[in-house]
Amino acid sequence: MPIISELKLAKELIRRPSITPVDAGAINILAKKLKSLGFKCEMMNFKNVKNLYAKLGKSSPNFCFAGHTDVVPVGDLKSWSVNPFSGVIKNKKLIGRGASDMKGSIACFVAALNQFKKIKPKFKGSISLLITGDEEGIAVNGTKKVVEKLKKRKEKINFCLVGEPTNLAKLGQMMKIGRRGSITGYLTVYGTQGHVAYPHKANNPTPVITKILNQISNIRLDRGTKDFQPSNLEVVKINIENTADNVIPAEAKATFNIRFNNKHSSTSLKNKFNKVLKSICDKNQCSFKISYMVSGEAFLTKPNQTTYMIQRIIKKITKIKPKLSTAGGTSDARFIRKISPCVEFGLVGKTMHKINEHVSLSDLKKLKKIYLEILLNYFK
Repeated sequence: MPIISELKLAKELIRRPSITPVDAGAINILAKKLKSLGFKCEMMNFKNVKNLYAKLGKSSPNFCFAGHTDVVPVGDLKSWSVNPFSGVIKNKKLIGRGASDMKGSIACFVAALNQFKKIKPKFKGSISLLITGDEEGIAVNGTKKVVEKLKKRKEKINFCLVGEPTNLAKLGQMMKIGRRGSITGYLTVYGTQGHVAYPHKANNPTPVITKILNQISNIRLDRGTKDFQPSNLEVVKINIENTADNVIPAEAKATFNIRFNNKHSSTSLKNKFNKVLKSICDKNQCSFKISYMVSGEAFLTKPNQTTYMIQRIIKKITKIKPKLSTAGGTSDARFIRKISPCVEFGLVGKTMHKINEHVSLSDLKKLKKIYLEILLNYFK
């Protein structure tokens, strides 16, 4: 059996410039390592996205690790202290795009598997990995479709650990047991174009859209719940395509995003905001068009004995009791939770998506140890 080092594997993965949705060979590296450990590797490719479902064993329970090898763009290359795809070590830190989000945690899990197999060559159950190349992008041809395929063929996953960088500043601070939902609204308000000197012969949609945005921004959706922070709406774009300064525009556009807790659904929010839009546009004799993109509904995984077992192990190794949280953005757990209870725990996310993204070598070692202890306890 090969010896798989979490640091060496993390470097190998970082050196593949897998800017979403380009794979650049990252998933093939993982498949090769997992095959050497006895895993059956199945490529599930949808359109231009490469995905991997790898499994060791056939019996129940099936413990799954989920993650993504795609990364965000590097930003200003000149601002990096190293080549972002070189996997360089400086000051006891591994620097590179994807180091914390989340090639580092994938490497830790595979290295933990390597040790687990040596300690427990025969275990009752199965271990699987669901790795996608479409998490940082539109997330349509990645985990979402893999989950649909697994569900269709009645593949049972008993518990899933997602390796997202859940910790804000120190390893051990936070586990995610749920996420808020996300819905984006694309609004167009239509008026009547005309000359600015003859406003009575036109109908300017600009003040109308500003009224709408002001009103929806000031709606207090809720005060939060025991498990979730308050829902919030943010206006992210306002656009009026007008090349002349003496013309009243015919239309105005805006985009807003709502992060919502489990007091709402995407349907209830659509209905709520559509009423506001209609009311304001009717009063101002404008028409409007609204479309929505739902990235995910709010969900909560009720903590069970596996959740608490993971929490105990993290505390034992890091000396910090992790908070069970639902804070932050969305993740692929929103798809996996449809077929399995989920918990998210990975590295420190302080530098994710930033210039000089990095992870400490000490955290890599500790995370591998945490993942190993989780496997040993789960298959006790």
